[in-house]
Amino acid sequence: MPDRGAPQRYISLMRLTAKGLAELADSAGRRQLSEERVAALGGRSIAFYAVLGAYDFVQVFEMPSVEAMMQYVLTARRDGHVDPLILPAFDTQAYGGIIGRIQATDTLGT
Repeated sequence: MPDRGAPQRYISLMRLTAKGLAELADSAGRRQLSEERVAALGGRSIAFYAVLGAYDFVQVFEMPSVEAMMQYVLTARRDGHVDPLILPAFDTQAYGGIIGRIQATDTLGT
């Protein structure tokens, strides 16, 4: 089983809303506020990128719980500057553990 005390990683794919585009000049300040909010919830922002394509930004977080992530997302959505898509992320060690548990349960049925 995964360590429930370990920080959870999340990837946020964000699109600017009409409000975010209208207030584009304040974007650096909003990014700083975002990182402060994450820290206040016990998390940390690992990386932030402006990107081309279907999304405008990608941010990688560590959060202490899914509840902390939900609180952060609801606050960001309420602000109305971005529309985020949040993806739980698994590093190679966690993913390997999941695969190992699947393989262990597969052998139980044989």
